[in-house]
Amino acid sequence: MSDPQTGGGRRGGGRAARAAMRAAAVVERVPYLTRTMAPFEILSDEALAAIEHTADTVLEEVGIEVRDYPAALPIFQRGGAIVDGTRVRFPRGLCREIVQASAPATYVQHARNPERSVVIGGAHTVFAPNYGSPFVHDLDNGRRYATLADFQNFVKLTYVSPWLHHSGGTVCEPVDVPVSKRHLDMVYSHLKYSDKGFMGSVTAGERAADSVELARIGFGGDLQDRTVMTSLINASSPLVWDGTMLAAAQCYAEHNQATIITPFILAGAMAPATSAGVAVQTLAEALAGMTFVQLVRPGAPVVFGSFASSMSMQTGAPTFGTPEPSLVLYTVAALARRLGVPFRSGGSLTASKIPDAQAAYESANTLQPTVLGGVNFVLHAAGWLEGGLAIGYEKFVLDCDQLGMMHTFVRGLDTTANGLALDAIRTNPPGNHFLGTAHTLANFETAFYRSDTADNASYEQWSEEGSLDAARRANALWKRRLAEYEAPPLDDAIDQEMLAFIDRRKAELPDEFA
Repeated sequence: MSDPQTGGGRRGGGRAARAAMRAAAVVERVPYLTRTMAPFEILSDEALAAIEHTADTVLEEVGIEVRDYPAALPIFQRGGAIVDGTRVRFPRGLCREIVQASAPATYVQHARNPERSVVIGGAHTVFAPNYGSPFVHDLDNGRRYATLADFQNFVKLTYVSPWLHHSGGTVCEPVDVPVSKRHLDMVYSHLKYSDKGFMGSVTAGERAADSVELARIGFGGDLQDRTVMTSLINASSPLVWDGTMLAAAQCYAEHNQATIITPFILAGAMAPATSAGVAVQTLAEALAGMTFVQLVRPGAPVVFGSFASSMSMQTGAPTFGTPEPSLVLYTVAALARRLGVPFRSGGSLTASKIPDAQAAYESANTLQPTVLGGVNFVLHAAGWLEGGLAIGYEKFVLDCDQLGMMHTFVRGLDTTANGLALDAIRTNPPGNHFLGTAHTLANFETAFYRSDTADNASYEQWSEEGSLDAARRANALWKRRLAEYEAPPLDDAIDQEMLAFIDRRKAELPDEFA
């Protein structure tokens, strides 16, 4: 049996040779995906209009509840909403009118390295890693609480992956750092160990402000009104927006930073049990949130988000990879296109606790609708386990491999002269193979996606090299990638200024772990 940490085996040379071949494969690094195929539509215009009409009825008759943030009430009222205590109702069509008047259809999130800036919206898709897990999992240590070292590891693994375009946000919760202070270490880690775009803190308005200040320093002292963060703002479904999220959203909007306005829904518990009902409530909640952002600052980038999972009616546990969330995703993606704003949803989601067959099936059943539905910003694209409670090192590597396949898939069919290959067919007599033809030799490096985790050798060769399953192969890969990691350039003066700001802010904050 081989050692999963070293990748050794009785005939390690064969594995090393194949790994070298994979490493030599041509990988086209792109800052984001541009899809060539039309999004998959499941509903008629009439059905979508019915959902929009029903959502407007909800906003008009039921409205939303604003909790613990009275400052939001006059903002809504000035925009034309009807405020009754903490309940806010919207005349029919008002939210749509406000959002469509100023929210951009696409925007650029600038990265510290301009070559890694991303376009969010339109025909583009941006993959970002897991978000928010308090636990991590790997084959060596099993499930445990996440630490700052784990957080930094996943930022590094995201940085070196050609298939992840965005560094993400709270890739895991570093529970060894006080809640009151960990946002500083997380934002700094994104700026220090990566030069891709990232997300700021949203757990308090002042933490959002800290994120903006760190970003200002990290980008050289002046953001120049550039959008450099796209941060996650969740509704408290059903039909509640709370002070924590609204304060963070207001801070980011005031500084022209993007927000992903996302109802987080467990169907049957936080929304109706029907998929159409979930779509109605999602649209109503998201419209209210996006309206708030546009009232704070017209033109501030905003993303229509949807996170909807089904649930086991026997246990109440969330389920993933089932048909109903896919139906919601396709539906809400179409609603976002009709509204004219970017859309966030999907990922590589699973309820499995380990990177097993359940994890693979459920993640694939989430990722395929994500790509086919035309999602613009994909959070949880790599690493998600246990319904989001954990991020897995091996799962992260396996998911990235699938994201690489999606890069090939979205390019669609090549119908150029080379793609149609008429000359190759003409010059190759019937009955002869194409292995040695000039066309094959010219295309062999790029003709097919090359997986870096799958084993396609014979049974005998696989057995002689240690009989490693996919998870154990991924175990060796993440360790090698961390060992080979090299940090992107960062000016020493900027680094020192960020550290000084962090030290000053930490001295002002209490140590709170809960």
